[in-house]
Amino acid sequence: MESQVRGGTRWKRFAVVMVPSVAATAAIGVALAQGALAASFSVSGQSFKVTTDKLVGTGFSQYGALDEGYTLSGKKTVHPVAVSAFENATITNLCQSVVTPNIPLIGDVTLTLKAGGGDKPVEAKNLYIDIADLKADATFEDIDIGVAAKDASKGPGMKGGGEQSNPYGFAQQATKATLTDVKQTAWATTAGTFKLSGLSMKLNVGSGKGVECY
Repeated sequence: MESQVRGGTRWKRFAVVMVPSVAATAAIGVALAQGALAASFSVSGQSFKVTTDKLVGTGFSQYGALDEGYTLSGKKTVHPVAVSAFENATITNLCQSVVTPNIPLIGDVTLTLKAGGGDKPVEAKNLYIDIADLKADATFEDIDIGVAAKDASKGPGMKGGGEQSNPYGFAQQATKATLTDVKQTAWATTAGTFKLSGLSMKLNVGSGKGVECY
């Protein structure tokens, strides 16, 4: 680990972006206690995987919450997440995959989406990602850890709509975040605008390595 200097902290291979494990547990614990709901819609019973070579985001904030949703059998459930928010983001070589399991006579089917290759990265504004797991190399600039969620002014702010996250709960923020070699599992993504250059989508029978993004 490099020296933790304000304005240039770098951590490798953390399970959740910018959240040390103890802090992540505390943040999600607060969200559970408060009944916080992250996504402004009920999430589906299928999480999805995402990889990208590089994500550069400005105006970053993060807080713990819950996503309310359903299982594939229609039962209501909740998922603890770390909501990562960016005012602006560029994403190079984006891959997103989701598996629909156990289709009769077929088995698993994987939908894969790719975009942002070459010199035309994906562009997003007011981007929110409800993350269950993430691994990456990450560098943050002008970082504040432990700020009250309502005072996290460097990012786009807490989501409105159906979100009920505790405004006095744990949050963190940075003026800029750079993530490389990203592998993550998420339950929801929302954005004000999401420009997918070179978009391609494909359905494949099967799941796992070689079919999903990772």
